[in-house]
Amino acid sequence: MESVMETSLRTVIGFVFLLTLTRILGKKQLGQLTYFTYITGIAMGNIAGDMVVHKDVAIADGLAGLTIWAIMTFAVEYASLKSPTIRVALDGEPTIIINRGQIMQKELANHRLNMDDLSMMLRTNNVFSIKDVDYAILEPNGELSILKKSQLEGITRMDLNITPSPRLYLPTELIVDGQLVAKNLKEINLTKEWVLEEINKAGYHSFADIFFAELQSDGTLYLEGKSQ
Repeated sequence: MESVMETSLRTVIGFVFLLTLTRILGKKQLGQLTYFTYITGIAMGNIAGDMVVHKDVAIADGLAGLTIWAIMTFAVEYASLKSPTIRVALDGEPTIIINRGQIMQKELANHRLNMDDLSMMLRTNNVFSIKDVDYAILEPNGELSILKKSQLEGITRMDLNITPSPRLYLPTELIVDGQLVAKNLKEINLTKEWVLEEINKAGYHSFADIFFAELQSDGTLYLEGKSQ
């Protein structure tokens, strides 16, 4: 029983400390997964895991290891912000895989990609034929950015000389499963009374009647009532 309690304590401490360090390091660990951030995440997870399951590793030693690793990671990422050379060394550079419709076979080989890999990456970008691509760039995080041939790109309002209406709001959730999202409402400077008035206009009596409500960019409210 004592062993279980000790393991539980180690787990809670490791979880809270790792979560705190992750928040301090910022969203790049999730949003821009490069070689460096990938290795950093694995290493910190291993340190925390060893502290939890290996009783011969003191909690203080595990926390110290996590702290030092986090400080070194922060220092390196800060240096990469200031130095393009360090940034390229850590994250790499974008690589042109398709150039003016031509597949760069040497670059594919350098990144250990085959045509099946390239075709799959194109399909995930809703491109099903290589001949539709003018440029394809392999980003440092492994994602593929695609520029289609000009004749295949969609027509924009600018092309048609149509003046777009100004965007009043960023589309925002206001009601989810009958509950008003007060935080979002405050951020866009709208009131609870305004939302209630809008749902009354649509024939609903209270927030509890709404399954989902989203403020649109033009200031209108999209509503979906709860199913009966």
